[in-house]
Amino acid sequence: MIDGLRHRQRGPARAVTVVVIGAGQAGLAMSHHLGRRGIDHVLLERGEVAHSWRHERWDSLRLLTPNWQCRLPGLRYAGPDPDGFMTMPEVVAFLHAYARRLSAPVQTGTTVLSVRPADDGYRVITDRGDWRCRAVVIASGAFNLPQLPALAAELPPAIASVTARDYRNPGQLPDGGVLVVGASATGLQLADEIHRSGRPVTLAVGEHVRMPRRYRGRDIQWWMEAAGILDQRFDEVDDIDRARRVPSPQLAGSVDQATLDLNALTDRGVELVGRLAGLRDGKLQFSGSLSARCAAADLKLGRLLDAIDGWARDSGLDRGAGPPERLAPTRVPDSPRLGLDLASGEIRTVVWATGFRPDYSWLQVPVLDRKGQLKHHGGVVDAPGLYALGLPFMRRRKSSFIHGVDDDARELGAHLADWLAHGHHSGSVEPHLDATLFD
Repeated sequence: MIDGLRHRQRGPARAVTVVVIGAGQAGLAMSHHLGRRGIDHVLLERGEVAHSWRHERWDSLRLLTPNWQCRLPGLRYAGPDPDGFMTMPEVVAFLHAYARRLSAPVQTGTTVLSVRPADDGYRVITDRGDWRCRAVVIASGAFNLPQLPALAAELPPAIASVTARDYRNPGQLPDGGVLVVGASATGLQLADEIHRSGRPVTLAVGEHVRMPRRYRGRDIQWWMEAAGILDQRFDEVDDIDRARRVPSPQLAGSVDQATLDLNALTDRGVELVGRLAGLRDGKLQFSGSLSARCAAADLKLGRLLDAIDGWARDSGLDRGAGPPERLAPTRVPDSPRLGLDLASGEIRTVVWATGFRPDYSWLQVPVLDRKGQLKHHGGVVDAPGLYALGLPFMRRRKSSFIHGVDDDARELGAHLADWLAHGHHSGSVEPHLDATLFD
């Protein structure tokens, strides 16, 4: 389709200084900072404001971060439940209110078909006309397409296959057992919800980050923010590529603020098996590394809590907080099963909670690596006037969260303004600190 655009007669392109692709929290935050600098811009959104939050999340999902942490430049949560967790309709309303407050120049219902270099900038081709601009900010997110293993396509036709993006509630699944693949935040929550619906659930566990919901009388996010862990920068990490691949922590936003971990699922009757490793002759194969994976997650959790305790002690907060706590080690079966025959009828559905990847199929600029990932340095992409925003650990550990985009958008907005004024990328930071709390 993109090639065909070259031969189709196009209308005159509208001119603007900056095109921002996406009108979620990242695009809106960038709009705020561009507007304050007087830089004219437009936000192109394929659906509505907060489209992904509205259409690509399951029904019962709540934010993993508490309401008091929901803040964007110029707007903070001001409701009656600061320690609660927003539902998806509440998130959508929060972002819509922010867009209205900004009077953000959003063009909704506009799908970007191509971004390509042009004279003095870029040409952005959409299904509603073209734009000419000097700079482009990619704020379309990192969670566009489900990331599935190759064996997903080899499942027998009798087995339903559902991605986390397409899952809405247990009622859409066939009766019978369910295998949930992936044990990060999404996998744990889906395994718990599906099991509560009365279906037997098996959870395939790979690498994961264990974390308590509350610690020493406060939400774990309070400690992470206060101790500066969430503000850790990309240029303070020896292996930033590894840090960006770390799974999301096992957190769930719930009314009772309870910790949801593998022990909680085991207590409820969910069966744990190792990482899904293969499919042969109609039989799923699981890794024998379950015990090692869980031990590694327990070790990293202990390291994180030790760091928090040390910060609390050095900051004089020990007396005002509860005593240090440690979670019980993760319990694993003595002999977890290593295989599952799909012909037995035990499993009727596989739910894939194996992560997501960004969709850059429309980006006609040579800035992707061999794995299809965007090459950038803290959001400054390897092409003049091209930026990214809202990616995992993009500039800080908190970059992909709602409360994390303000600092990133402010810094990148300043960088973009400097580039517009002087026509070159400036500034270079070299990594120097080894961060191992999660990695």
